[in-house]
Amino acid sequence: MRNGLSNEWRGFFTLGAVLLAGATPPTFAQNWPVKPVRIIYPSAPGGQYDALLRSVSQRLHETFGQSFVVDNRAGANGIIGTELGAKSPPDGYTLVGTTNSMLVMNKAAFDKLPFEPLRDFAFITIMMSSPFVLCVHPSLPAKSVSDLVALAKKRPGELTYGSFGPASVPLFGTELFQQKTGIKLTHIPYKGGTPAAMALLAGEVPILLNSMLNQLSLIRAGRVRALALAGPTRLPVLPDLPTFVEQGIAGADTEGWYALAAPRGTPPDILRRVREVIGATLKLRDVRDNIESTGSQIIFNTPAEFEARVRSDIEKWTAVARIANIKPN
Repeated sequence: MRNGLSNEWRGFFTLGAVLLAGATPPTFAQNWPVKPVRIIYPSAPGGQYDALLRSVSQRLHETFGQSFVVDNRAGANGIIGTELGAKSPPDGYTLVGTTNSMLVMNKAAFDKLPFEPLRDFAFITIMMSSPFVLCVHPSLPAKSVSDLVALAKKRPGELTYGSFGPASVPLFGTELFQQKTGIKLTHIPYKGGTPAAMALLAGEVPILLNSMLNQLSLIRAGRVRALALAGPTRLPVLPDLPTFVEQGIAGADTEGWYALAAPRGTPPDILRRVREVIGATLKLRDVRDNIESTGSQIIFNTPAEFEARVRSDIEKWTAVARIANIKPN
């Protein structure tokens, strides 16, 4: 050993270092969390999904004994908060509430993003989804989808529709509807869901494709007229509302989904433990009743299914954006 450690001792210490390195992640995950965890939600406070995130955060707090704080970071169709989440340390102390608008539509619409959905995130689960519903102002002489299509074909480009902005689900969904029916509508963007809904109520735009959770109360009050559900089956909350497929239009389904992710590289054991708490939360009667009362559905899929959904949705909506020339930048 005059020239240093023998080969045997070198091998011993090398093996020890490898074993120690391999033991570090599980030990870290077992001790997690030792400080508050933030859940970035790239949208303003309020709404059903924000409330669901807060229910989940409360259950996480009760389970692990640390604070889980919802951090609302609105702006740029969720790009600001999503980038913050993607670039946060993957140490289990940042989770990201996200939607298909933030991960999918932004990817389909923008040539460059400060994050890559399939590269930068670890997928935990999609928690809920809400089918979209095609609504018109009561003054528009259309009582069915076929009525609307016939009217639009007589007046190509004259009828307008609202959206939440240049990469929103209503924009993509209405463009898909036009592609499937061969009609031409004119897009009027608004700065968010509330201004767009108010524009429809005022008759400023006669057409709006919006999520059921945002439109249900207005439909029931007779303030807007629902023509079709952009989902696979009718809903118990509006059993008389037919789907697009029932009215002869296939392939135009549109929905919003709401999920939880984390920065890529977050320890899998932490993600698994978080997902277990989400599953328990979604089984609570008051949580389920709240979600289903608006026509939304509980999903709770696996991380692999979540990732596959992001991948397939990006392909679907990128094709729509290409045909419709959706290029906000």
